[in-house]
Amino acid sequence: MYTTMALVFTFGYLCIAFEHSLRVDKAASALLTAVLTWTVLVLGADAIIPALDVAAHGGDATHMVTSELRHHLGEIAEILFFLLGAMTIVELVDAHDGFTVITDRIKTTNRVRLLWLIGFITFFLSATLDNLTTTIVMISLLRKLIGDAEERWFYAGIVVIAANAGGAWSPIGDVTTTMLWIGNQISAGGIITQLFIPSLVCLLVPLIVLSFSMKGETARPALMESEDSRRNPTTAFERRLVFALGIGALLFVPVFKTLTHLPPYMGILLGLGLLWVTTEFIHRGKNDEDKHPLSVVGVLRRVDTPSVLFFLGILLAVSSLATAGHLTAAATALKDSLGNIYAINIAIGVLSSVVDNVPLVAGAMKMYPLVTPEMLATAGTQTAWLSHFVQDGHFWEMLAYCAGTGGSCLIIGSAAGVAAMGMERIDFMWYLKKISLLAFLGYMAGAMTYIGMISLG
Repeated sequence: MYTTMALVFTFGYLCIAFEHSLRVDKAASALLTAVLTWTVLVLGADAIIPALDVAAHGGDATHMVTSELRHHLGEIAEILFFLLGAMTIVELVDAHDGFTVITDRIKTTNRVRLLWLIGFITFFLSATLDNLTTTIVMISLLRKLIGDAEERWFYAGIVVIAANAGGAWSPIGDVTTTMLWIGNQISAGGIITQLFIPSLVCLLVPLIVLSFSMKGETARPALMESEDSRRNPTTAFERRLVFALGIGALLFVPVFKTLTHLPPYMGILLGLGLLWVTTEFIHRGKNDEDKHPLSVVGVLRRVDTPSVLFFLGILLAVSSLATAGHLTAAATALKDSLGNIYAINIAIGVLSSVVDNVPLVAGAMKMYPLVTPEMLATAGTQTAWLSHFVQDGHFWEMLAYCAGTGGSCLIIGSAAGVAAMGMERIDFMWYLKKISLLAFLGYMAGAMTYIGMISLG
């Protein structure tokens, strides 16, 4: 049964990795994998679960499995509610064309200047929103700024790198960083101060290299329809108000958690509630045709529900392996073979360019449990190793960086890359030849920067 669980998870993971070839949405594969792994676990609980763990739950292996499932589901629910709230806020801002507050201010046609401008806007916007949403917004912007499709691919490549780099140093910029933050492996202040410079280096290296090869001016696309001729149910005041409130609500979440010590999803739900009341108030005089698409009820249809179900499925599947002991065995094997937290994290980052970083981080969180000060005080000879796994420990910080930025090395390695590939029809081999090396150089430069900062500090 123990081996069967691993085989089921591996098969499900392959289905997720090859979803485009199989034409089966990864959310469906993740949900099936979750249910099947837990089913195998509960049916073979007596053979899989160690006797000591069963004894701690009254000697009933089945009861232990169901108790663990409820425990893991509670942790996962915090992540899912946070994501639902954040995604709804972003969709609400987008429905009001709030992001035009940024995009309408870009006027330059110089290729190099535009490259740096796009890179830095994406980098900081991703830290505020998330890398997937930022990529969608920036690709939409590029279509208004650059007419040639293949030239636009270079900028889209930088958007992918910048979005992943920007998401790595913010607790709300990437789902994996959010997972670590909600799990208390990292704090908002710690991740910002420790990863901002490595993440910036990760972006700067590709920008500098491309600046030597890109010259001249870029041609703007011909507009098929003037913006003035399009009917827009929102006013400039409404767009600015919703944009400011939406960004403010996202930025307030870490502050709310620090002040109240409540979980982050409570802060995001507070922001969503305030935005909901505000939009209902400012649109109260409009007819239903104009009001509905601008309401929370209307934008909920635009929220990427399959992605939420994917996170539910994959996190449940990973938690089943943690309960059965697979991840503990994997953690021991990595420690014995690599023996260095930096090497382990760099390997995880490179692997995240091939497979999804969500289950990788979820697995690492289960493989290496969070160490408390009390545990560290009684660690004895293991103190040096376990000190890397306290809150804001070097392992967790570098995991956030590596898992967040390593996916840029291949276009299928991150949600941002997949979004750019789908929107712009970017060829996999083109990205591999033109962007992958740049992304890898930036990734390694940032990782070495972090290790250097730790060594000097």
